[in-house]
Amino acid sequence: MAKHETPLLDQLETGPWPSFVTDIKREAESRATNEKGVDYQIPQDACEDLLGVLELSFKHGRTHWKHGGIVGVFGYGGGVIGRYCDQPEMFPGVAHFHTMRVSQPAGKFYTTKYLESICDLWERRGSGITNMHGSTGDIIFLGTTTPQLEEVFYELTHNLNQDLGGSGSNLRTPSDCIGAARCEYACYDTQAICHDLTVEYQDELHRPAFPYKFKFKFDGCPNCCVASIARSDLSFIGLWRDEIRIDEEAVKAYVGGELKPNAGAHAGRDWGAFDIQKEVIGLCPTQCMRYEGDKLEINNKECTHCMHCINVMPRALRIGNDRGCAILAGAKAPILDGAQMGTLIVPFIKAEPPYTDIKEKVIEPIWDWWMEEGKNRERLGELMKRQGMQKLLEMTGLDPDPRMIQEPRTNPYIFWKEDEVEGGFKRDINEFRKYHKR
Repeated sequence: MAKHETPLLDQLETGPWPSFVTDIKREAESRATNEKGVDYQIPQDACEDLLGVLELSFKHGRTHWKHGGIVGVFGYGGGVIGRYCDQPEMFPGVAHFHTMRVSQPAGKFYTTKYLESICDLWERRGSGITNMHGSTGDIIFLGTTTPQLEEVFYELTHNLNQDLGGSGSNLRTPSDCIGAARCEYACYDTQAICHDLTVEYQDELHRPAFPYKFKFKFDGCPNCCVASIARSDLSFIGLWRDEIRIDEEAVKAYVGGELKPNAGAHAGRDWGAFDIQKEVIGLCPTQCMRYEGDKLEINNKECTHCMHCINVMPRALRIGNDRGCAILAGAKAPILDGAQMGTLIVPFIKAEPPYTDIKEKVIEPIWDWWMEEGKNRERLGELMKRQGMQKLLEMTGLDPDPRMIQEPRTNPYIFWKEDEVEGGFKRDINEFRKYHKR
């Protein structure tokens, strides 16, 4: 019989989707019977008490967790999120129930041996409950006691050659899409740069010194599979500089019904005959395409790399060969200010090892400015909004570019300084001021 009655949690198991409640109950039963003979290093009833405290939170309409303050492993300021229960007498199994973030490999490629090893480790020294790549991106170990933190860390680093991820006001664990390993659209090696920057900036990842958190995310193409444009302080989105490659015979095959659009993603549903005018040409955001006389033409200078046409007709249209990435800055969810998308700061750059230009001309100047001017808990995007895009360009030395402006004929809030204006321009400005004073 269950240790705690959980009628409110039980309702979460009645829906059509798998429930985390079922998973916790399964783990609680496994720990109670301990058929495998595991040498548990934290209270055996931790999962039972986890269900109990969650039921109480649902009943009271408020959390019964309190932040653990400063708790972690020696020498690191990040990687551990301290959690204590405010009802330790009622739920002793989760009196302290800390979370550990484990740095995921680039592209999230694992061997079964590695997965078995980390699960066995957490079964012994934690609750056995993991979250594989939730919103944070990391492997999440949910729930252990303070004495086990150093033990888990030792086994991770010495036996599994693995490290903790980022937490707190530091660089968070960089995250990337699967990239060229399995995707034909990848415009640069997302895994290589993700791994390189993770190793390069270990100190910034483990020892918080920033005003608030900072995230790198790497998308291999504009399809944005890791949603970097909306979720990262520096977003790297792969794109090409030359023309989209067109296979006219394949275009005709799509139009004639020989090939299924959307890579056959809608197989099994009758959408009717493929209409290239309606489904591709008419949906191009810049209207840079036309199909006349059985020939598809693209005005590539007007193309914004939205990927729609390529996604619909992948065998007819392919990304260009001159590939790299664009860099956007300042995306975030609501913190001090509302949610905002990334702002383009580098329209195109080659993303090739050792990534010196990216590190020395973009990342580090931005960090210097943000660490000097950023307020406590102010993300980069909020600093950009407060001090302006012009200030960011001044601090990084990046050249202004029309592509940094969201739409034409709106004020980008970039002004000339008087000491930057020479000769006749300065005289004209003075005359302009005199005229308006009259």
